[in-house]
Amino acid sequence: MPCITGTWKACSEIRSFYINNYDLTGPRTCEVMDSSALAFRKFNIFNWPGFRDIRFWIILFFVIRLYGISLPPLETSQNWRQTTVCMAARNFYETDPDIFYPRLDIAGEKSGITGMEFPVFNYLIYLVSLLFGYDHWYGRLINLIVSSIGVYYFFLLVRKYFSSPTAFYSAFVLIFSLWFAYSRKIMPDTFSASLMIMGLFYGTNFLDRKSSAKNLVLYFLFSLIAILSKLPSGYALVIIAPFIFDRKIPIINKITISITTIVIIVPVYVYYFYWVPHLVEKFGFWHFFMGKGIVQGFYELIDQIDRTLVNFYEEALKYAGFIMFLWGLFIAIRRKECRILISLGLLFAAFAVIMLKAGWTFCNHAYYMIPFIPAMALVAGYGLSKIHQKSILYIFLVAIAVEGILNQKQDFYLHENNKALLNLESELDSISRPDDLVLINSGTYPTPMYFAHRKGWIDYNENIAKGDYIDDLRSKGLKYIVILKRTFGNDITLPYKIKFRNRDYTIYAVPDGP
Repeated sequence: MPCITGTWKACSEIRSFYINNYDLTGPRTCEVMDSSALAFRKFNIFNWPGFRDIRFWIILFFVIRLYGISLPPLETSQNWRQTTVCMAARNFYETDPDIFYPRLDIAGEKSGITGMEFPVFNYLIYLVSLLFGYDHWYGRLINLIVSSIGVYYFFLLVRKYFSSPTAFYSAFVLIFSLWFAYSRKIMPDTFSASLMIMGLFYGTNFLDRKSSAKNLVLYFLFSLIAILSKLPSGYALVIIAPFIFDRKIPIINKITISITTIVIIVPVYVYYFYWVPHLVEKFGFWHFFMGKGIVQGFYELIDQIDRTLVNFYEEALKYAGFIMFLWGLFIAIRRKECRILISLGLLFAAFAVIMLKAGWTFCNHAYYMIPFIPAMALVAGYGLSKIHQKSILYIFLVAIAVEGILNQKQDFYLHENNKALLNLESELDSISRPDDLVLINSGTYPTPMYFAHRKGWIDYNENIAKGDYIDDLRSKGLKYIVILKRTFGNDITLPYKIKFRNRDYTIYAVPDGP
């Protein structure tokens, strides 16, 4: 038998089957297959139709990431960022729901109102809390839902301009990138990036598919909320530029999308460059990092070039994914795949501005890579789609998945020392009132203050040991000092009355008067 059925009709049907199910191995030729080969293919997981459907992977790893979803934000990575999000959300719930006046608990005797990212994400936690009572894990679930939807929109967006296999592989790589763990953290990064992807999907629909009011409105809403939630996500708007120069697109569509983009940028600019500084000046508490000069940022990136590069070749996609990124880039250059090269070039040029503005902060915080990871995933997915040797393809798919999960598994459990903070609020409740101001020796980490459920100050042991420093804080209302011993701080002895002590922390009462 020269082929399975010996007819061209059967060969066409087989090819259609693979195309319709996102064939992972590229074009196939008709070949002789005995019963044992057919049996192997029948039970081979890589040939199961669900394996080729990105929705299966999105749902599967949505469910997997539900493991430990109710854990408090005490994992080693970025617990401080998560607890500041939670502080603002809890203060909306307990103090004042005005979204334009977010509050943190580490401003001492001040109100805690300060400039920060526009708190859409925090406010969603507050709104859910109105229904069920406050709990921090709502933020994990909200982020996981939105970020999972974002992966699907990324698939749809890539499929519009590239092949279905490229779209599948790109979304697959994105799932197991740094996105894997951060999509369940109580942080707005993947939340914002997902909304930006959704906005671009509808914006490009308006330009080259259907210039409907629905597409325009959804582009406006998703993009505006995305950039307000996390300013760096706005860099992706640069991808609209090639459409503006496309002669096939009606001029009215170009003008409309350009005006809409300006309308998106204006409130973002007003909030971050007027309202945030206004809050800092009026309420006297600085918290939000607004970047630095580009020249200074450049020298900081060069000074820590090793850490800068690590964010790309290790943190973003891990090693197997980055190898596929390099392979995809090589193939795109070799085949002069303009859409890949122009998209990556524009996005990297715009993202470089964010890197320069962040400087040292970019080098030392991997989550700054999140807005750029979809661009890298696109190139890696393109590279995977060009591997026609199925054994090599499967090896890389498994390697990308396994490496992504294993390298981020620590975000799914808590260190035993950190769990001690879960009792800090109840111990303080037994000896003090909720409105008593406290000082905690956690340096610059706000995490312990969040779990103390108090307001006050955080500082280092060397400052806390100074009597004049404590006298100054006492004049501002300081009542108790918490000395952490095993996590976020080291033990020191203070000349005050001990109200509580265990192996994890000691609580001192600060006497009234001089």
